[in-house]
Amino acid sequence: MNAYDFDDTIYRGDSSLHFFVFYLRKEPGLVRYLPTVIKVLSDYHKEKIQFGEITARFGNLFEEYFTTHNVDFEQIAKEFWDKHEKRIKPFYKEIQKEDDLLITASPSFLAEEICRRIGIKHCLSTQFDIKTGKFIKACFREKKIDFLLEAYPDGQIDDFYTDSMNDKFLFPYAKRVFMVKGNKITRIK
Repeated sequence: MNAYDFDDTIYRGDSSLHFFVFYLRKEPGLVRYLPTVIKVLSDYHKEKIQFGEITARFGNLFEEYFTTHNVDFEQIAKEFWDKHEKRIKPFYKEIQKEDDLLITASPSFLAEEICRRIGIKHCLSTQFDIKTGKFIKACFREKKIDFLLEAYPDGQIDDFYTDSMNDKFLFPYAKRVFMVKGNKITRIK
């Protein structure tokens, strides 16, 4: 089994940020959250905060908004991917295998829809309750190990592709590890 991180690995960019901007165009009232979103995502990418802190900072804001606005996450995810699916990097289709695994911090409603579209049958992602707008369990950094071992107790990955050392916790579970920067792929293990 080959495993892939998603954002900046097989997807060009950060899908969660792209989703927020996409949804902001539909719901301009969300603009009041934009400074918080930018600050938190910037801190996260600079590794100043953990993923759990993102969900803590966003959790109450999003939960309040989504429960009062009856958001159809499944439909909005379809609309988002109609516009953003083209951001899947071409290299992925060239090496795709039937038993590929996507393991990502992206929320489940986004990750599961793109997996259906591009033919990835196995997806581990941050669990998000589409009824309440709550983050349930983050699939990030060392927590990705928990997701992997719960779904695949032997934890064996043939090739693992990532864009970040944030995924270093998964390296011991892979025979080979590849770092993806743009369209350049370099074997690091």
